[in-house]
Amino acid sequence: MRIAIVSDVHSNLEALDAVLRDAEESGGVDEVWCLGDIVGYGPEPSRVIAALRDRRTVAVAGNHDRAACGLLSLEEFNPYAGAAVRWTSEQLSRDEADYLSSLPLTRTSGDFTLVHGSLRAPEWEYLLEPDQAEAHFALQMTRYSLVGHSHLTFHVEERGRSPHFAPNRDRDTVALGEQRLILNPGSVGQPRDGDSRSAYILYDRDAALVTFRRVEYDIRATQRKMCDAGLDQWLIDRLAVGR
Repeated sequence: MRIAIVSDVHSNLEALDAVLRDAEESGGVDEVWCLGDIVGYGPEPSRVIAALRDRRTVAVAGNHDRAACGLLSLEEFNPYAGAAVRWTSEQLSRDEADYLSSLPLTRTSGDFTLVHGSLRAPEWEYLLEPDQAEAHFALQMTRYSLVGHSHLTFHVEERGRSPHFAPNRDRDTVALGEQRLILNPGSVGQPRDGDSRSAYILYDRDAALVTFRRVEYDIRATQRKMCDAGLDQWLIDRLAVGR
């Protein structure tokens, strides 16, 4: 069984389509696992939701998803993100909002726990430091977990009070064994590691192997759609530089 693990799509259909196409060209996938922030920032929330719902997708909610359907206050969002959330909420149908509101904050699938931020604070925590990873591991009941939110690509090995963070590049692989791990696939729709290409993970369950992948997509097409929608220029410009 092969699974595409995606996160932080952020209403970027060009990026999602490129990732799903790459997964199919790399041997196909049986499921998609989505770590939240399906919507927010980008120009096509409805089409991105439809693209994921049309597939066999296992998803959890991100902070943008919950805010867009009214389950989370905008007080903690910066002005750019808050304005994008308000615009997104106006585009959603009742059925789409109901879908987002139905997504759980965490879920398990086999040996994996899925969450957007961290198990300590599913909606908000950016898991970036050893003490955060230690607290997350303390709550992790499965061998592996998957997180998003930071838009960065890495994995973390559990090493007592000093978890080890390792960044991952395109085509890096991690063998899954007894070692407990946290993995972050990076962002499909808005990478923030200086690489503008979409990021995701291909998980081969039979081989017990995950592969980090980067995919080119039509950034200018997304930027044009964002401009047409009246979204903030700062959000538009950052796509090209991966920040």
